[in-house]
Amino acid sequence: MRNQPSTNGIRKVLWDVLALNANFYEDARRYPKAVKVAQVIVILAAIAHALGSVVIPLLAQVTLPLLLLIFAVNILSVVVGYYFWTFSIWKIGQQLQLPIHTYRELLIPIGFAYTPQILNFFTVIPLLGRPIEIGLSTWSLLAVIVAIKRGFNINLGRAILICLFGWLIVEIAIGVIQVIIQWLIN
Repeated sequence: MRNQPSTNGIRKVLWDVLALNANFYEDARRYPKAVKVAQVIVILAAIAHALGSVVIPLLAQVTLPLLLLIFAVNILSVVVGYYFWTFSIWKIGQQLQLPIHTYRELLIPIGFAYTPQILNFFTVIPLLGRPIEIGLSTWSLLAVIVAIKRGFNINLGRAILICLFGWLIVEIAIGVIQVIIQWLIN
């Protein structure tokens, strides 16, 4: 198989994901260990998001327990968002009678699509944090659209429709969590 993830080829895989290589997504769910690699990508994205999110509370000198809570909540928001987004795509795909067979089948390409969010630690840049976060999330949205379109052989309009709904909910939820965290800091 082309572009098979391994320790030697992981850079190639990540580059294919970042470049929105549609051929990669077509076969992504067939790779051995793809589920594990996708899960690692989501966890790395969650840690990067959490690291970017704790800098301001750290500068505000919040207590260690509150800092750890903020870190954990930010990690959980990305991981739960991943599973929710995958679930929403699966359910909408079922309603539209698309050739999406199992929930597990979606976890792989959507997990790989989280690769741009590994760069979320750049959200520590003053005044650019939230725009960077939204830009990386949008990049992941585009990667998921490419994955769903190519991996399940559906048209672009349907791929956008089923991907956008869950993405919007996840983005709103993460934004609300950020506002709550800011409230806790103050």
